[in-house]
Amino acid sequence: MNLYDVAKPLLFRLPAETAHGLVYRGLRGVLGTPVEKGLSRRYTVDDDRLAVSAFGCSFSNPVGVAAGFDKNAEIPNALASLGFGHVEVGGVTAEPQEGNPRPRMFRLREDGALINRMGLNNEGAAIVGERLSETAADVPIGVNIAKSERVDSENAPEDYRKTYERVADGGDFFVVNVSCPNSEGFRELQNRESMEAILGELVDAGASPLLVKLSPDLPGPAVEDALDIVNDLGLDGVVATNTTTDRPASLRSPNRAEGGGLSGKPIEHEATAMVRFVADRVDVPVIGVGGVSGPESAYRKIRAGASLVQLYTGLVYEGPSLAREINEGLLELLEEDGFNSVEDAVGADLE
Repeated sequence: MNLYDVAKPLLFRLPAETAHGLVYRGLRGVLGTPVEKGLSRRYTVDDDRLAVSAFGCSFSNPVGVAAGFDKNAEIPNALASLGFGHVEVGGVTAEPQEGNPRPRMFRLREDGALINRMGLNNEGAAIVGERLSETAADVPIGVNIAKSERVDSENAPEDYRKTYERVADGGDFFVVNVSCPNSEGFRELQNRESMEAILGELVDAGASPLLVKLSPDLPGPAVEDALDIVNDLGLDGVVATNTTTDRPASLRSPNRAEGGGLSGKPIEHEATAMVRFVADRVDVPVIGVGGVSGPESAYRKIRAGASLVQLYTGLVYEGPSLAREINEGLLELLEEDGFNSVEDAVGADLE
């Protein structure tokens, strides 16, 4: 039994957002201390077979933390010390936002899932950008940029550009979030005209590497429109996928009735199918997100075409050793299937 096995029942007695805040403050407290180095020795898996090169960045392993965990870019190095190969911070908006009223995060324990309707609460792009510029990052940092709630869809391109320009110096790659289900006005951004305007504005601003994060709730033709834009504008990658507003019939938790975006194990199959759909249609790297909770689920996304994977909900349920467990498990799975590296396995199921 590890320390998280003891702490988890205590944390799960608290509201989900309160527990997250405690863990977050704990990770922030280890920064720059011997504990941080000790965590790195315990959780980092150092093996060249795990290394991935994507959109001009070098990753020591394919497992990253998804946007939402470190909204304000305070603890990327603490998360790196847990063995993660990259961290995506945000979502960040041009100005600070308080988000939606609490409670706004809910555990679905019986399902290994979360529902959140946080509403993009963050300290704003100026503060996050300054913090990033002062961070000597141990791993590549992605910045998830989103639309300010007060901005309408007509003015969204300028708003995204303003956010990007304030964080540009501190990110290694930039993820355009047009698919958040928990904040007003995002549904209107997912049509072809709006996406072309937003992404075109960011390309004109010099945003690079530039990726777009897609919703799992988009119908197939809308996804194909989005991927056409990726190809036409020469974007650098795709993140598949965001949380979903769908509620699978298999959900057992009473919290399934809460509004917001569902993440975790119940969406793994659909998210992996989206990775496969996207990877089959673009020649740029795909980051697979949704239901990654162990080596097998990560490997399924890699074989479906994901160069990198990200998680958040899995960390809540499995604890701080998860990145190590996934990376160690990936090495075993690669060996079983005769692959020399993660990169060799990417898209194996597409062939």
